[in-house]
Amino acid sequence: MLKKHWFCFLLMVMTVLIASCLGPGHGRNLELEQASNVLQSITGEKLLGYVKKLSSENYSGRLTGTIEYRQCADWTASQFKKWGLVPGGENQAYLQTYINPHAVVFVGGGLSRRLSGGRSKKYKYEQDYYPGSASANGRITAEVVYVGFGIMASELEYNDYAGVNVKGKIVLVEPGVPVSCEKNPDEFKEWAPYASLRYKVKMAKAHGARGFLLNKLAVLPDVEYISRLVVSNISQAVTSEIVAGAGKKHSDILNAIRTTLKPNSFRTGQRMTLHNMTEFHRRSRGYNVMGYIQGSDPVLKDDVIIVGANLDHLGFCYEIMPGANDNASGIAVLLAVAEALSQSPVKPKRTILFIALGSNEQGFLGVQTYLKQPFFPLDKTKAFIGLERVGCGQKYHVTGSEEYPGFYKHLHKLNKKYSSYEMDGFRFPVSDLPASDVVFFHKKRIPALLISTAEEPVSFSGRQDTYDKVDPKIMSELVKVLYFSLLDIAGQSELSLF
Repeated sequence: MLKKHWFCFLLMVMTVLIASCLGPGHGRNLELEQASNVLQSITGEKLLGYVKKLSSENYSGRLTGTIEYRQCADWTASQFKKWGLVPGGENQAYLQTYINPHAVVFVGGGLSRRLSGGRSKKYKYEQDYYPGSASANGRITAEVVYVGFGIMASELEYNDYAGVNVKGKIVLVEPGVPVSCEKNPDEFKEWAPYASLRYKVKMAKAHGARGFLLNKLAVLPDVEYISRLVVSNISQAVTSEIVAGAGKKHSDILNAIRTTLKPNSFRTGQRMTLHNMTEFHRRSRGYNVMGYIQGSDPVLKDDVIIVGANLDHLGFCYEIMPGANDNASGIAVLLAVAEALSQSPVKPKRTILFIALGSNEQGFLGVQTYLKQPFFPLDKTKAFIGLERVGCGQKYHVTGSEEYPGFYKHLHKLNKKYSSYEMDGFRFPVSDLPASDVVFFHKKRIPALLISTAEEPVSFSGRQDTYDKVDPKIMSELVKVLYFSLLDIAGQSELSLF
């Protein structure tokens, strides 16, 4: 018995001596080694599978408000539940609900221009035009009136509608404003309230227009639905044809407006037919999907770090817009990080909340809903990491690095250690317009970084944004960087991110 006690005593002494020789960092290194084992099951193949599922026909482009978006939100919630994340939504569930009006576009519309001799030219879907995603249902044939940027701003002494009558007509409108946010940031701020498409369609309706053509070939759900206003988005080539019908050159007209900041509106003499088949749903619902991992430290657990990505996309516009890179890739990375942290032997000391946000493409209603009704107090929200289009490129781009250098430093340090891809930082755009959900956290002075990847192919948009073009390697390495970054940030006793 005595020999046994002596043996136990000697074993304890040897353990202490070995630990002291290895140094205090050995325990931490062992923890991180154990933590890294979790990532072995988070493969590129798994990430690509998430992207494939999210961008499949089953979810029909994930337009917030549709039945398919709700099904996608339910599936995302089921993943959180499977990994044991605590529900962060309403009624002890994973969903946060809000009203999100939306329109459904059906096949069968068109766009054409009347030619001489009673002939007409029919334009091609996708090559020449897209039906407006929030267009009214119906058909309008009328003359097109060019109204520049469609702005009426008395304080700027600028009115595109002065001197032209657009009642019952179709207006042709430029996107944005005549002032560049990069070249003239201070002046741009005065014009910024007039840049949104929602404002432009309201102005057109207020002046009696029945049709609205936007000189931007894109699928754009972020438009105010206005009864009896038929909307289509057209290519630069179609715009130039319409303006040429009035004996003018479009580039000359546009440059003159931008140079002089004086309107140059006119009747084109061109008659067009806009025909869209749509169905508007005023009281449809949107959803954020929220689940969290409770912090392990009795004090620091009250602090919250949020990882977010938009779950929605453009929906159906004659064809399904799959949204593989934009933004099924961001959700795939979010899911993988949530799974890894839920299984990690090293638990984050601070609480980490994962949010799949809705309505990014329809006015950012999802993120605005969360900030008005946060699950955790905003004064306890220490950081936000946003993931957007992270599946195609050669480098990680991080917006917000200049505003929050301490935050960026954590990511950059661990990116060097765990990724073969370079990471570079950018400041938030000077325009301060909401181009992503991250901007809304930034405006609340919550340290926020937006991670994306670079150099998308030109064709990587619309129905071309398919899962087979997504690179699983750049996503899987980002998962590793975020996994260790979150453990690092969540474990700091003193957190300095500014």
